[in-house]
Amino acid sequence: MLDRVHRPADLRALDGSTLTALATEIRGFLIAEVSRSGGHLGPNLGTVELTIALHRVFESPRDRILWDTGHQSYAHKLLTGRKDFSRLRAKGGLSGYPSRAESEHDLIENSHASTALGWADGLAKAYRLAGRADRRVVAIVGDGALTGGMAWEGLNSLADQNLRVVVVVNDNGRSYAPTRGGLARHLSARRTAGGRRQRLREVPVAGAPLYRALHAMKTKITNMRAPQSLFQGLGVEYLGPVDGHDIAATEEALRQATRLDGPVVVHCVTRKGNGFAAAEQDELDRMHVVRPRSAAGGRPPADWTSVFADEMVRIGAERPDVVAVTAAMLEPVGLQAFAERYPDRVFDVGIAEQHAVTSAAGLSAGGAHPVVALYATFLNRAFDQVLMDVALHGCGVTFALDRAGATGSDGPSHNGMWDLSMLQLVPTMQIAAPRDGTRLRAQLREAIAVEGHPTMVRYPKGPVAPDIEPVARAGTAEILALPDGPGDVLIVAVGPMAAAALGAAGRLAAEGVAVTVVDPCWVKPLDAELLKLAEAHRLVVTVEDNGRVAGAGAALAQAMRDAGIHRPLHQAALPQEFLAQAGRDEVLEQAGLTARGIARDVAHALARLRVTDHEEVV
Repeated sequence: MLDRVHRPADLRALDGSTLTALATEIRGFLIAEVSRSGGHLGPNLGTVELTIALHRVFESPRDRILWDTGHQSYAHKLLTGRKDFSRLRAKGGLSGYPSRAESEHDLIENSHASTALGWADGLAKAYRLAGRADRRVVAIVGDGALTGGMAWEGLNSLADQNLRVVVVVNDNGRSYAPTRGGLARHLSARRTAGGRRQRLREVPVAGAPLYRALHAMKTKITNMRAPQSLFQGLGVEYLGPVDGHDIAATEEALRQATRLDGPVVVHCVTRKGNGFAAAEQDELDRMHVVRPRSAAGGRPPADWTSVFADEMVRIGAERPDVVAVTAAMLEPVGLQAFAERYPDRVFDVGIAEQHAVTSAAGLSAGGAHPVVALYATFLNRAFDQVLMDVALHGCGVTFALDRAGATGSDGPSHNGMWDLSMLQLVPTMQIAAPRDGTRLRAQLREAIAVEGHPTMVRYPKGPVAPDIEPVARAGTAEILALPDGPGDVLIVAVGPMAAAALGAAGRLAAEGVAVTVVDPCWVKPLDAELLKLAEAHRLVVTVEDNGRVAGAGAALAQAMRDAGIHRPLHQAALPQEFLAQAGRDEVLEQAGLTARGIARDVAHALARLRVTDHEEVV
């Protein structure tokens, strides 16, 4: 069946039994391909029938289908002609999210949740202004994404403007883990009521009349107390719940939605991991993400997240005031073990980073020390709260930023290359960048020991780096390599870039260049001893897996200028652009952040310096 579908229009010629067979084939394709390449499996298995129904009712790309979050769009890719999953999420392959470069059927490349309704609001307004009543806007939003405040801001605006937008709530009761909070309880109640109504309809002879009579009575009673639905209370029509794995039922609900003049929510109940027993039985996250088959065997090496997870449990045993806050990512950021040991001291606020940070400020004001654990790229969403709620109020909050630096396979939206630049702007913020597991444990403890202002510890995705012991100290900084005599070059290696910096130092030493390598440990504030080291060398080179603009290198350059230290400084960092998906090592290689690349840059900088020295002598 799948070979017969090259574009969405091909679906409209298929009958019910053929569509069911197509759904089965798509599900088998996804299980085979994603298990081999790695990627988001569970979310996509849950949206197969829903996607088929969407593309039968709406005419993409004339009608805009917006996925929030985009990791549930694999079936959409297949039905819009993208069937080569051999390099999914790898360099040169299909993105794990919608991608404008791949297809006209993808408008937004969103992999951060809760944004699609804002996009839908703007699109619908633009179509109204242009008189394009023939174009529909459809946003597919998970119940997990509805825990984000932006989703409700968008929904509020849709209702206020009476915009013709169809909001499909893909309700599987989960984001990574089960969805928490009042909204989750509301949707659960709607699901339960819908199930009871369906069972009543199926009672022979008397079922349908009895259902209608009881439903009418229930509606009158509930409407005296409160609106029948949370959405209707906002001024948005509500249809459902409908079984999102029943193509015909979902299609009928969507067609009914298109006949309404204004915003409408179609509540589709789906099952994450549907049709794959291993995913359905995975209580943790329904196989939200699977590793490539080549990496699936054997015990995985220790990674940065697991080191953080272990140390948090240890700290929790010693300090009852330490609590943890996360945004619907308890297990991915390494807080599962802490939650199992100290369930009353973990707060999962849903996909709501802004709220997570301000709530942490409140926890601090109440006497706790919160550790806010997020992916580095997700903290971008809460900058104002870090600045104005935490820092301005002198709150002792520690931010643990996982997946800092180049993450690779999740593409440009997930590279955590902004945090060092962004948080340099925050007064009183202290920033640690550990180079290995031992330093992660130590610096996490140092950060949590700080009260009265915020601290941050950042670390990358993947296997933890081997320990590198210092040969000397310079204040809070640690010297990792020291030449016998005066040094020509000082390499300041930020966090996990230490190994590449040491490799570069070895290459340069072979060419007769004396190199000192230092790890600042605390990137902000910079220790005065580090400035003295800089003054003692002819050339200073900074190496960081952060964007070049306003990062650690820029901060050191400014500190040197302020101290009257006039030494040339070369910044080796990620280019300030949206980096295409690739493995972390591939991204670093392309940016020149390898031993060879750093050594090459240093050699070029020294050559320019020699030319300048010669011209001054002449």
